[in-house]
Amino acid sequence: MPVYPPLLLALAYFGLGAGYGWQLRAPGKLLRAGLRALAVVLALAHLALLAQAVPDGDLTLGFGNAVSLLGAAVVLLFAGVSLLRGIDNLGVVLAPLAGVSVLLMLLPDHSAPLPVSDVLPLALHVLLSLAAYALLALAALQALVMAYQDGRLRQHTPGRVLRVLPPLGDMERLLFQLLGLGFAALTLALLSGVLFLGDIFAPHLIEKTVLSIAAWVVIGTLLVGRRRAGWRAQTAVRWTLAGFALLALGYLGSKFALEFVLA
Repeated sequence: MPVYPPLLLALAYFGLGAGYGWQLRAPGKLLRAGLRALAVVLALAHLALLAQAVPDGDLTLGFGNAVSLLGAAVVLLFAGVSLLRGIDNLGVVLAPLAGVSVLLMLLPDHSAPLPVSDVLPLALHVLLSLAAYALLALAALQALVMAYQDGRLRQHTPGRVLRVLPPLGDMERLLFQLLGLGFAALTLALLSGVLFLGDIFAPHLIEKTVLSIAAWVVIGTLLVGRRRAGWRAQTAVRWTLAGFALLALGYLGSKFALEFVLA
């Protein structure tokens, strides 16, 4: 792949992050609408760039492309959710991370190409998995912002940034909404894996399967703890980050190890 398109797109993402940073300092409806529109445009350009990973009817989704695809999906989901709920503050962190994910496309791809005809029957599993990763990634970012917000409030030093953030209670409710949707998508992704992948405990899938199930247990426990024991704030943040870390390690971590450590 030529170097310049990913570099230009990464710079555009970094500029989007700076725009969201400015939005925190000087909130405005016109700026917010423009940033949301730009996020959608960049995510679509990101997906178009990833489409070049399908040469001559084969799909290659190595570590770099996998991270990049997740980055594009999270940005697109973020732009959609921000229209319904005010999560624009996450753009400060999310946009630069998406820029880094674009640059990872330049890594050498050591994955074995799969014929597109073999991938199509698994489309539902792939889409559900991607939705689960994207929703739980947004939840993890939301948890990080909540941790910062809670820490500053405990120190009685709110600062300018906290004055433009929603109240901690609203942030917490949004976190659990994202977790609930992510948990549902992850449940369906695991079930579809059983249907379409056959033996999900095969040697090349066992690490991903075990860690994904562990993430499912952690997120499910958190949701039950929220409903029955009223778990909140710091407990919710810790369990959310632990669940997403397990999920990311299960797929991206194992992919990295297979392609760059054990290859």
